[in-house]
Amino acid sequence: MRLSKPTDFGLDLVKFFDDYLPEQRGMSPHTIHSYRDTFMLLLQFLVRDTNRSVEKLEIKDFTAEHVLAFLSYLEKERKNGVATRNARLGAIHVFARFVAYHRPELLGTLQRVIGLPFKRGALESPIDYLERPEIEALLQSIDRRNILGRRDYALFAFMFNTGARVQEVLDLRYRDIRLDSPGQVRLQGKGGKSRLCPIWPATVGLLRDMMREVRSIEQDPLKAFVFTNARSQQMTRYGVRYLLRKYVAAASCVVPTLRDKRIHPHSLRHSTAIALLKAGVDFATISQWLGHASLNTTMRYARADVDLKRQAISQVFPDALAPPQGGHLLVDGKELLGWLRRI
Repeated sequence: MRLSKPTDFGLDLVKFFDDYLPEQRGMSPHTIHSYRDTFMLLLQFLVRDTNRSVEKLEIKDFTAEHVLAFLSYLEKERKNGVATRNARLGAIHVFARFVAYHRPELLGTLQRVIGLPFKRGALESPIDYLERPEIEALLQSIDRRNILGRRDYALFAFMFNTGARVQEVLDLRYRDIRLDSPGQVRLQGKGGKSRLCPIWPATVGLLRDMMREVRSIEQDPLKAFVFTNARSQQMTRYGVRYLLRKYVAAASCVVPTLRDKRIHPHSLRHSTAIALLKAGVDFATISQWLGHASLNTTMRYARADVDLKRQAISQVFPDALAPPQGGHLLVDGKELLGWLRRI
């Protein structure tokens, strides 16, 4: 079958995802996948809005009017919130700037896309995190009598200890861990940035026990992923989410407050940040611990914790309040959606 000649829109998208985002911007695979999802939705919308097939879409269809209609579609038909709408628009802005740089003759049209404003009124979502009794209940709900249970216990204990992003945890190999005192781990963060994070002696013990079991089945255990599934393959984000949901459900029978919380893997990272903050660790240290690019990201945890707010009030009104309790190449536009799915 003869492939149709690619449109300028298709070629620009290939260069954007194949080279610009990973190589020039150094974006993480997770961020690239988020951008991919945006453009899959946009392409499908443009097909419907222009009444043309994907392979016929051109860069001239990438107008401010079409983007505005797309944003309205996200909110009204897909019921997306303002934060999601703004995140999609952010990805579109980046693509528009990329195309404008390489195609200056389109600058006038693309400048209108770049000028589309983010919508105000996006409320900062409440941060879901676990209190100490909830963390203990979650860990105690794990059956450690079998190898998978011991893996799950070590997985969530490690996540609570380090506050690592879930993908940082899944990419971890034994060569990244120092088990000798003082224990520490090297985490690969966003944009390929690495950082060292201390690990507690109890966590070191869990990882050392896991490594003993790995040595019996791996020829080169230091290169092996730390957290693998029953087939000895690297665990997935979906696998971690499933396990967390299962153990939270079990723990909620012991600690009922868990029933009212929407806990996801990133909640464990939030829990670490809040625990460090309550322990009196300064913001700069927490920011480095978590691998935040900006202190502003870390500061939001101070706004999230009710106990910290109570402490602030008690310092202002000490008599009024008691102290707190302690592949290149896609050329056929028809395959553009399929190619994006494979990124």
